[in-house]
Amino acid sequence: MFVGSDATIHTMNVRISDGWKRLLGEEFEQPYFAELAEFVRSEYRGGVIYPPAANIFRAFDKCDPEAVKVVIIGQDPYHGPRQANGLCFSVSDGVPFPPSLMNIFKEIEDEFGTPRPSTGNLDRWADQGVLLLNSVLTVRASSPASHSGHGWERFTDAVVSRLNAERAGVVYMLWGSYARRKGAVIDRSRNLVLECAHPSPLSAHSGFFGCGHFRKANDYLIAAGSDGINW
Repeated sequence: MFVGSDATIHTMNVRISDGWKRLLGEEFEQPYFAELAEFVRSEYRGGVIYPPAANIFRAFDKCDPEAVKVVIIGQDPYHGPRQANGLCFSVSDGVPFPPSLMNIFKEIEDEFGTPRPSTGNLDRWADQGVLLLNSVLTVRASSPASHSGHGWERFTDAVVSRLNAERAGVVYMLWGSYARRKGAVIDRSRNLVLECAHPSPLSAHSGFFGCGHFRKANDYLIAAGSDGINW
């Protein structure tokens, strides 16, 4: 991760697990990444940015590439106070569920008959091999998409591309047109790609509700000899 306090990023160094370093090391040496790092540093110095700096690469910290079973692709972090924690769609313990996350839990409840959890913290998914990857890893407070177009998309495109090249038997959940475009490189002959509408209240009734993605993912993983996810 970038090293620094919640308010300021002090250095260009990225600390990431050996598995991700092997997969992505070349990206950190690219000129665009140096420009991205300088932009992110200046943003944390000058204003309120989410998530806290220590959590920028938390999705990678929680799930090594060799352990990935499922990839869920989001867009950019929540831009409200205390919400973003480095995992897409996730919030920390005690934080009210954002609407999209509420709809995700409703779909899981409908698929499995399990009650909604008491927390929106999705660490428990990441610990089981779910890579919760936003396309853009930082955002300015109260300003959605404010860090788009500065290099994060290229970096996370590389994550998807290299994971696809090295791993098979992975479930990719692509919710909404943005995620579908990002997942266009995925080899569907070697992985399961599940697509539907985004869980946002604006689109959930247009195909997210009733998608069955969580049960389909588990059926695929179990058929391949792996454990399903305890959603």
